[in-house]
Amino acid sequence: MSDQDTDRADTDPAPKPDTAPATDTDPAGGPATDPATDTFVAHRNLLFTVAYEMLGSAADAEDVLQETWLRWVGVDLAQVNDERAYLVRITTRQALNRLRTVKRRRESYVGQWLPEPLLTAPDVAEDVELAESMSMAMMLVLESLAPTERAVFVLREVFDVGYDEIAAAVDKSPAAVRQIASRARRHVDARRPRRAASARETRAAVESFRRAIATGDPQALLDVLAPEVVLLSDGGGVKRAALRPVIGAGKVTRFYFGGSAKVDAVITTEPTVLNGSPALAVYLDGELDGVMALHVEDALITGLYYVRNPQKLTRMTEETSLTLR
Repeated sequence: MSDQDTDRADTDPAPKPDTAPATDTDPAGGPATDPATDTFVAHRNLLFTVAYEMLGSAADAEDVLQETWLRWVGVDLAQVNDERAYLVRITTRQALNRLRTVKRRRESYVGQWLPEPLLTAPDVAEDVELAESMSMAMMLVLESLAPTERAVFVLREVFDVGYDEIAAAVDKSPAAVRQIASRARRHVDARRPRRAASARETRAAVESFRRAIATGDPQALLDVLAPEVVLLSDGGGVKRAALRPVIGAGKVTRFYFGGSAKVDAVITTEPTVLNGSPALAVYLDGELDGVMALHVEDALITGLYYVRNPQKLTRMTEETSLTLR
């Protein structure tokens, strides 16, 4: 069945799991809800995860969910055999449309563009498959794919969607989808980081990093950084950030301590969990300045991703629920 793209201007915003609207009562006397709303709410976290994996932006993912909801409420559910698959199909199509637009917008982004970080529950870090797919390092690799390649890769490799269903979502033949998936897989395999350390090992490295910058000890910082470590920072043209990658343990150490010496404020850090991995929140005089995700291999930090752009820090007060199923 094809997607019925019928916009409903008078429809309420896409409901969240705890805000499903009640409609009268059911025959047993309890609250009744609209079937379309029940189904959407049941799969909302999955749909958000799909959209975020494709876009790298929570704000854009939320917009995609709104567009998905507007189309979903116009669907005749009696004609839908698999509601979950149908919703994923709509979400993928809307995310693809938006991805093509934001790709052009990101080409003129000031400085380095990093994915919008998500505050996630600690137990997400224990889900190796989910944490790896959502990591900053992996999201940047996905950013190097063409829009259709990214959609196919995400649906197949991350969410284990069948080729026929992917074909329906991206409007390609199953044979073409197999070719795109193979090409995207080779592209990602050639660029993806080595498998990250466990959550426990990453927490240990994060704590060593935190201790080194708290005590102002350059050697301690050098000891926890891999020789080829790369620092990427995103200020969005609003906050000061390196316009190009800072590469090498010595350069990263000098960049950090040189920059912090110029800050007329007390710098403190707190452990947090971003995109399913242990990370740090950075504060200046008690106010959130940014968040730093880290990629750890063999007990050493190989990647630092510092997001300072205020527009990308709006989800740092509430955990985002993510799921692959």
